Amino acid sequence: MAYGLLNGKRGLIFGALDEQSIAWKVALQAKAEGARFTLSNAPVAMRMGKIQELGEQCNAEVIPADATNEEDLKALLERSVELLGGPLDFVLHSIGMSPNVRKGREYTNLKYDWFQKTLDISALSFHKVMQTAMDMDALAEHGSVVGLSYIAAQRTFPSYNDMAEAKSMLESIARSFGYHYGKKRKVRVNTISQSPTITTAGSGIDGFDIFFEFANRMSPLGNAPAEDCSGLCMFLFSDLSRSVTMQNLYNDGGFSAVGVSEEVMDLMGEAIQARKKGSAEPA
Repeated sequence: MAYGLLNGKRGLIFGALDEQSIAWKVALQAKAEGARFTLSNAPVAMRMGKIQELGEQCNAEVIPADATNEEDLKALLERSVELLGGPLDFVLHSIGMSPNVRKGREYTNLKYDWFQKTLDISALSFHKVMQTAMDMDALAEHGSVVGLSYIAAQRTFPSYNDMAEAKSMLESIARSFGYHYGKKRKVRVNTISQSPTITTAGSGIDGFDIFFEFANRMSPLGNAPAEDCSGLCMFLFSDLSRSVTMQNLYNDGGFSAVGVSEEVMDLMGEAIQARKKGSAEPA
């Protein structure tokens, strides 16, 4: 159901790859809520995904850009403002990639040049987008910038690898830049800490299926689907959140507030009983 929350608003959405992408869901819902926007992803990602199909569905121009390259970002923002007829009201940063994760490097055996690339792509690009936009005055007053994060920024999840550091940096940038952008243009900056979500990128993490099921059993509402994350984005893009900034909002079905759930306790109990039974059997 659409409510017209974004009628007349202009935006830019980074990171849609295919139908599983959170950014893809955000784009579809933003269109339904009345927004006009451009779409962007890195050239290599555009060759791998289906973003052109999304652009056709949303009547949105797709503009390739490397979010780590300031010249690319400047050209992207200039083109977006030109196409949409004015400064942007919202930006979604849904960008993240770790070469160490992709290449199967363990956290205690990282390649540091890859680690730096993880930080540049997944976190510093957030700063670069906002710094470029501020320099160009490309965001309208009371605009909204949202970045997608994960609770590994606060807690240890071994298989999340160096992406944990990237998400920690992303959230810190949201607080720091949120202060400056708020003072200068009343632009608010927030991050969403999303449940494990079945996406092309997320599914590449080692043990993701077990990880997904554990979080689902820990969360009283279950894992939040991508559609629910897009709904929270609509709120943060809309005028309903004009005083919400520099926050990390958990969209995780309650996972972040639960110490242990009954389901996980039951599973542990079954495992303990099975172990006891096995040790009691005669050799």
